[in-house]
Amino acid sequence: MSELSPLVRSIKGGLIVSVQAYPGEPLRHPETMALMAEACEQGGAVAIRCQGLADIAAIKGRVEVPVIGLWKEGHEGVYITPTLRHAIACVNAGSDVVALDATSRPRPDGRTFEQTVRELRARCDTLVMADCMTIEDIRGAVRAGVDLVSTTLSHNKAAIDTTMGDGPDLALLRQATAEFPDVPVICEGHVHTPADAAAALTAGAWAVVAGTGITHPTSITRWFCAALGA
Repeated sequence: MSELSPLVRSIKGGLIVSVQAYPGEPLRHPETMALMAEACEQGGAVAIRCQGLADIAAIKGRVEVPVIGLWKEGHEGVYITPTLRHAIACVNAGSDVVALDATSRPRPDGRTFEQTVRELRARCDTLVMADCMTIEDIRGAVRAGVDLVSTTLSHNKAAIDTTMGDGPDLALLRQATAEFPDVPVICEGHVHTPADAAAALTAGAWAVVAGTGITHPTSITRWFCAALGA
């Protein structure tokens, strides 16, 4: 892995907030997401992670912190920035970092993850975040020379299908940081409480991503209702 960029250094020990709303939800509007991102920045977020070209552009115009952009297409297989075309579009929309599915599953354009990273960097000046499911994915991402690796996909289910009690994958995080002590490993997935975030940093995370527990009021309300037996 190459020398760490100033952006990567700037987020160390901090909280990245994922600001996303699902299709059909009341908050599913770029300006609403931009306002949410600004509120998170005011609360201390060191970066914003967001989905879709319109949201990336709106949020980039609203916040000063780095924007980690991705483009979801579909719901199964590789759907987080699944092709080189999607990745380039995220850069053009304003992403400082592009997040890509880093698994070995077939990609719609036939490229491997490593080929996608190589061609993206040949065409664009951007940082790359590898969304991983397993330690093998993390190993492959490190070989590809990405700037950040993340445990994003380790639970392999949608955030809205989780409960507050589901915690982050600390076992994978510890394995990755032990094997690659010089690689920035981001903890993402099921970080629902401040205690979860603190535990991830203690386990060695470079930074922590929280999304549903901060920016998805429908899920948060369900958690409260479940606790009340409602």
